[in-house]
Amino acid sequence: MKADIHPAYNSKAKATCACGNSFEVGSTIEKIEVEVCNECHPFYTGSTKVIDTAGRVEKFKARRAAATKKKTPKGKK
Repeated sequence: MKADIHPAYNSKAKATCACGNSFEVGSTIEKIEVEVCNECHPFYTGSTKVIDTAGRVEKFKARRAAATKKKTPKGKK
């Protein structure tokens, strides 16, 4: 291996989740921020949790609600 080309390895890098959970991992980065961890991931917790990015869930629910509304036929009100 060539000398001085590899980044420094941190065996106790701190990873912090959006839910507030923090834990130590091995990484070349000292501080890592993640959105989902084993404490809040639906697969591990068994709960249903919607991770919304850019309001996509709200847009879908609004379109679905608009589609299910009973439409009045033309000419009748």
